[in-house]
Amino acid sequence: MRMEPACPMSPEKEKEDSDVVCKESCIANGNSCFWNILHPLAALIYWRDPKKSGPVFGCILGVLLSLAYFSLISVLAYLSLLILTGTVAFRIHNTVLQAIQKTSDGHPFQNILEMDLTLPAEKVHEVADVAVAHLNAAVSELRRLFLVEDFVDSLKFGVLLWCLTYVGSWFNGMTLVIIGVVALFTLPKVYETNKAQIDQNLALVQSKINDLTTKVKAAIPFGKKEPKKEE
Repeated sequence: MRMEPACPMSPEKEKEDSDVVCKESCIANGNSCFWNILHPLAALIYWRDPKKSGPVFGCILGVLLSLAYFSLISVLAYLSLLILTGTVAFRIHNTVLQAIQKTSDGHPFQNILEMDLTLPAEKVHEVADVAVAHLNAAVSELRRLFLVEDFVDSLKFGVLLWCLTYVGSWFNGMTLVIIGVVALFTLPKVYETNKAQIDQNLALVQSKINDLTTKVKAAIPFGKKEPKKEE
């Protein structure tokens, strides 16, 4: 299957000018750069600040594990009730403490209440444009594979689907989501730490696959694309 060139999600050195270069290069190539659009998410995935990444990863994993054993409504209700209990208890504690000390510090969550939580329209449009571009590319690629534009690519796609049938029989959907989240918070950091060795091994595997693909295309006559005749 053809792989579209994409802007790297994690530059080796985090600099503002490198982000700008990344975005400009991606736009020049007709691709949108997720590194600039989803920079906070990338910072969490690559554990730039473990004090932030750790709690976020723990909360997401805890919610997913809860969903594996309880219904979505129950998990949302209990989670909301837990948060509400904590905020009410803290508000009561703060009010009693102010009455004893005779202070007027105000509402303990005033800073959060005054925080602007509205989503910027331009950022929403930017993310939506990126999502639509990738969706259109995915639809075009699936059409190409299902309608057998290239026999070898469709054959590899069929092998992938066949393997997924076994994956589906081994794991349910929620288990796959949990595995995906764990991989999302571990594999990028492992790749960044061992980039040279992993790239070397991947290049070797890719060369073997390319050689095998070339041999298969040479052995299958109808896998070859006929050259277009010039009028």
